[in-house]
Amino acid sequence: MKSIQCMELAVRCDGLRKRYGPVAALDGLDLAVPAGTVHGLLGPNGAGKTTAVRILTTLTQPDGGHAEVAGCDVVARPGEVRARIGLVGQSPAVDEILSGRQNLEMFGRLHHLGAAPARRRAGELLEAFDLGEAAERAVSAYSGGMRRRLDLAVSFLVAPPVLFLDEPTTGLDPHGRAQVWRSIRALAAAGTAVLLTTQHLEEADQLASGISILRRGRVAASGTPDELKSRLGGDRIEVVVRHAGEVGAAADLIRGWLTAEPEVDPDTRRVGGPVRDRVAALTGMVRALAGVEVEDIVLRRPTLDEVFLSLVKE
Repeated sequence: MKSIQCMELAVRCDGLRKRYGPVAALDGLDLAVPAGTVHGLLGPNGAGKTTAVRILTTLTQPDGGHAEVAGCDVVARPGEVRARIGLVGQSPAVDEILSGRQNLEMFGRLHHLGAAPARRRAGELLEAFDLGEAAERAVSAYSGGMRRRLDLAVSFLVAPPVLFLDEPTTGLDPHGRAQVWRSIRALAAAGTAVLLTTQHLEEADQLASGISILRRGRVAASGTPDELKSRLGGDRIEVVVRHAGEVGAAADLIRGWLTAEPEVDPDTRRVGGPVRDRVAALTGMVRALAGVEVEDIVLRRPTLDEVFLSLVKE
């Protein structure tokens, strides 16, 4: 795989800063997103995600630092940036009076597709987002999930060099979420860089080849999902005992096989932690717990949720 330095960058931030009164929304943000990739921008509320997206889409000017999108400076050439990006915010931007098909055809014409191509592309997207049966219905009669799918379909009318998605699957059921994921992967495969902000860490894990976790206006950690998970020490083993009173005893028995102090949760009767040699640890724990009533033993990798929580606590 090429290093980021050797790949064409679709989004680049160097030392980006933005203050709102005494609050530093961004405090030296550095970011690099290669073309044709999905990059997840994660962080707790107030970490700076929305401010970063607003600056990169020319809706807000930074106080300092430098940012480029699709090769254009966001401050010096905002018009050229807007011509090269797509943006899907958290609130639907479609016209509720028009039907789903009319919305797509209208936006297609605004994108200079021409009448016939806009009509054809609208039909493709209505089917792709499972809106075919509601195509002629006014959007005001759509459910919240249907409006969200239509709003996303509008963003996929053309393939911009850079697409910003702000929590794109909020309010969608698992089927709708899977449809959106497929469309995002297809866009990235065709060369579009996608900057994705989401509260669903599984979504970032599934889609993103790179992730930046923001904390207090700057990047606290970045890397591939696997690289971030490796920060917590590789494999983990969790034991669920039958009786809450045995959690402490189980923790003492497995302590020698863990590379850190056991993590104990009496409410779920769960105890566990990171291990170095998964096979030896699992075998040793099973033997050590022979006198304890065990309901389940799970060997797994750390989750992105655990990485996120560990960084937020730091």
